[in-house]
Amino acid sequence: MGSTEAPQWLLSAWRRSVEAVGATADRAAIERTGQGLIERWTSSERVHHNLKRLIGVLARVDEVAAETHDPDVVRIAAWYHGAVFTSAAQHAYAHRGGADAEGSAELARTELGALGVPAAAIERVGTLIGYLSRHVAPADDIDAQALCDADLGGLAAEPQRYEAYRREVRAEYSHIPERDYVEARLAIVGRLLDRRALFASPLGRSWENAARDNLRAELARLQHELDGLPERGEGEESHVAEIVAAKMAVFDSADAADAAAVAAEPAPLTAADRVDVARRAARERANARRAALAADRERRRVEKEERAARKAREREAARSGIGDDDDGSSMSRPPTR
Repeated sequence: MGSTEAPQWLLSAWRRSVEAVGATADRAAIERTGQGLIERWTSSERVHHNLKRLIGVLARVDEVAAETHDPDVVRIAAWYHGAVFTSAAQHAYAHRGGADAEGSAELARTELGALGVPAAAIERVGTLIGYLSRHVAPADDIDAQALCDADLGGLAAEPQRYEAYRREVRAEYSHIPERDYVEARLAIVGRLLDRRALFASPLGRSWENAARDNLRAELARLQHELDGLPERGEGEESHVAEIVAAKMAVFDSADAADAAAVAAEPAPLTAADRVDVARRAARERANARRAALAADRERRRVEKEERAARKAREREAARSGIGDDDDGSSMSRPPTR
């Protein structure tokens, strides 16, 4: 996808987000920077990690934007998260498919600073890119969760689009030998399926089932492909471990963060615990009913005593000829002898 194929709304969307986070530069400067980013995302070496992917991530950020704190900061982080990229053999796959997170974050700091974006927003963009590169979103950072989910959300595409994604990824890493690629991809897909949850944000969780269906189908296809490949020849070296090393480190980091979050959650109740909780709740309800009945009996007793006292006053007043509301000072009261 060349830069001329970028949809007309894309540059305007970039400008609106940058202005929304406080940029002081004029519109022309903001749009020049956005055009430069579009050209980065449309470089000829990109087959999958290209402008189409960026637009997909931005669209999914919009889907989860309602639950974010700073949606435009999240959008800007999405623009920059893979802005620095190389598909050279020494970088591909081992470094998030050629995306250079540190280089992308530094580019964001430089360009956003030149546009007059406040330092706090620039720092936040860099932090979000870092979380995305590791795919570890803190449990209390909904913006990081939303960005990570938007990046992985393509896994939940319709089967035909997912198949196109698989072909694009293979084309982008065509320099990797077939057996190495299939084994590496098997390891990565299997590791994704082993994760407790692929998505962390409340809205992103709706993509979980579709993504797992696609991954399971890909796993079966990859295993079938591997079965049909010839074995490595004598002395032929496998490069799978080095291809997936950085990716597996990312998964290890994400799994460790997930395990820590699970450990912080209350332990699930056993059957005996649930029975005990139910018994305590029943006792509390019974005690509450008894207290209510006792309060009602006390109320009726007090009302009964008050009625009796009122009737006694009325009888006394009738005998003495004083109305119930007469305080004894009435001029009509018969004189005493």
